Amino acid sequence: MMKPITKILSLLLSLYGSFSYGQISQYNYKRELKGISAQWHKIILPDEVFGKVSQELNDIRIFGITAKHDTIEVPFLLRLASEKTFVKDVTFKTINTSQNENGFYFTFEIPTTEPINQIKLDFKQPNFDWRVKLEGSQNQSEWFSIIENYRIVSIKNEITNFQFTKLVFPNAKYRYIRLFIDSKERPELASASILQHEITNGTYKNYSIKKFSKRENRETKQTEIDIELQMPVPISYLKINTKDSFDYYRPITIKYLDDSTKTEQGWVYNYNALASGIVNSVDKNEFKFSSKTVQKLKIFIHNQDNQPLTLDTLNVKGYEHELLARFTEKASYFLTYGNNIATRPHYDIYHFTDNVPKTLTTLDIGNELKIEKEQVAETVPLFKNKTWLWGIISLTVLVLGWFTIQMMRKE
Repeated sequence: MMKPITKILSLLLSLYGSFSYGQISQYNYKRELKGISAQWHKIILPDEVFGKVSQELNDIRIFGITAKHDTIEVPFLLRLASEKTFVKDVTFKTINTSQNENGFYFTFEIPTTEPINQIKLDFKQPNFDWRVKLEGSQNQSEWFSIIENYRIVSIKNEITNFQFTKLVFPNAKYRYIRLFIDSKERPELASASILQHEITNGTYKNYSIKKFSKRENRETKQTEIDIELQMPVPISYLKINTKDSFDYYRPITIKYLDDSTKTEQGWVYNYNALASGIVNSVDKNEFKFSSKTVQKLKIFIHNQDNQPLTLDTLNVKGYEHELLARFTEKASYFLTYGNNIATRPHYDIYHFTDNVPKTLTTLDIGNELKIEKEQVAETVPLFKNKTWLWGIISLTVLVLGWFTIQMMRKE
């Protein structure tokens, strides 16, 4: 009884071994990784990869082939080179409010030596459009300009609730800060926050636009903009620049092409929402959102009863995507990708990210190679061949006859 079981186990182990070795063949593309000289390295994903992997990037792997032709899998961390933000509230107190024929003054004392670079203001008035000036001093006798002619705006009505009341300026270290508001109406300051706002810049890639078109939809009172990029890439930033010098405030919706279906009437394109907000004459009109791999965008500017804006340029950017990989064996390694049924890998290093070195050497990546698939021989139906059919019928008759004779003898 043991011999057949042993053979079956041996067969299963053999099949498992061939499956393990064949992991790389389950993917469609590979690129050789060059310059491995340490345990940890960084790999920057090429733009051409994103159009051939899932939206969630689940089907990216690093495989190695050893000298003994064993396949090994390399653990890695996928990271976006996004900016890091640190915000700290700075303690202060309001020591003076005053006015003269020019406007109104608010003076704050900051009892620490920490630099500040933002002030958030909240006023009781729902609607205003003011110009402000910010000054700093160490003794309240000599004042130095920090920002001038800075515009703050608030619009609130039945269809709009918009505020731009944050002052942003270079790092300033003063014991006293004085805010001047050029207004005939007394500003009712409800609250203020003084902040130390630090940003570690991320690494962006600028993506060029292949096609651009714009049309004015008079029925919906919208400007519709279609953008096509050179290839599918992960984007997370869009900036809209206009040539208009007048004030404007328009809701905006940004959508991306998710999929398309061919019907008898033609192609049907399905767009999903990517971001929304307000394009206006006060702010920079920068829109940031979660990274999404797209090639085609559609932007709707809701003009309502206003004249359409005159667009200048559009900037599309995305964070650099990088893999932080750990190599422990000598082998030929490949970045491998393209598998519709692959799920996100789970590696031990996810729990030990603090142990990843801060500085890593970036590997060179070879050209894309298509992974050849094993050709599965076509199986001919067993009963398509009449000789096989008559042979099986004859064998069946003989076996049944033998069992019949054996039973008659026993009786």
